[in-house]
Amino acid sequence: MPDRVADDIVQPFQVDPFRLRGRLVRLGPVLDRILTQHDYPAPVATLLGEAIALAISLSGALKYDGVFTLQTKGDGPIRLLVADVTTAGAVRGYAQFDAAKLARLGSEPALSVPRLLGAGYLALTVDQGEHTERYQGIVALEGATLAECVHHYFRQSEQVEAGIKVAVGQRPGPDGRLRWRGGTLMIERLPKDDSAAAAREAEDEGWRRAMVLMATSTADELLDPDLAPEALLFRLFHEDGVRAYRPHALKAQCRCSRERVERMLTALPPRDLIELAVDGKLVVTCEFCNATYSFDEDTVAAMAPP
Repeated sequence: MPDRVADDIVQPFQVDPFRLRGRLVRLGPVLDRILTQHDYPAPVATLLGEAIALAISLSGALKYDGVFTLQTKGDGPIRLLVADVTTAGAVRGYAQFDAAKLARLGSEPALSVPRLLGAGYLALTVDQGEHTERYQGIVALEGATLAECVHHYFRQSEQVEAGIKVAVGQRPGPDGRLRWRGGTLMIERLPKDDSAAAAREAEDEGWRRAMVLMATSTADELLDPDLAPEALLFRLFHEDGVRAYRPHALKAQCRCSRERVERMLTALPPRDLIELAVDGKLVVTCEFCNATYSFDEDTVAAMAPP
């Protein structure tokens, strides 16, 4: 039986004749680990999975050294989605939701972004550290899906011509247990140059053709653990001369640590710190990975001197 193909990668590619570049993201254990760290209802886990997959795809379009974050905030049952990825490929994400509001939606098979997130905004942020200026773009949540909201961001904020398709779902693993998987396919046009009118017309036609071909890709293809990314790209774009580059690895890794939490607590006013303590002790749980950090009375007293 053949070995299973690589998971948890970003596969860059280019369609040379038409000045198109793109990324195919394939998520397996990384996404499953992030989503199963919390007991999310299926609609929340699915939408968070899409946010994570989209964040990875979008970050690949940028040259940065730091953290790229995709965040949504709205007044619907899912109040907040946060997904971020570092330059080194460390991925994490979490969601905040109102269980009562979510339950009132019933068991609809496909819940739209307006139903789940409500009115709110989508924010994309690049943070390269304390000594650099942080970049952030914000647009209203407009679209039935997160991918459509990202398209709206492109149109309003970046004037980028890009197409993006995302799929998230559960598939049986080798042991038969259902595991979360995700995938995205993103294609964008390179900036126009001073080529002749005939060449630009060919590029326009190539762009339209690429969008049609991308639309033919299915969720099963994006999630299939036995379909190599290069094989899917060849299946879609081989007639146009697709070129795949070296893939980038991804990992599920939170950036929390006891030292970071202690620095955060020390920065609080002593009175606030004392009010947060229970019987003089403090327990802090990371919203991303659910790791718990405990601080005894002596440590809390040292952080909040009289």
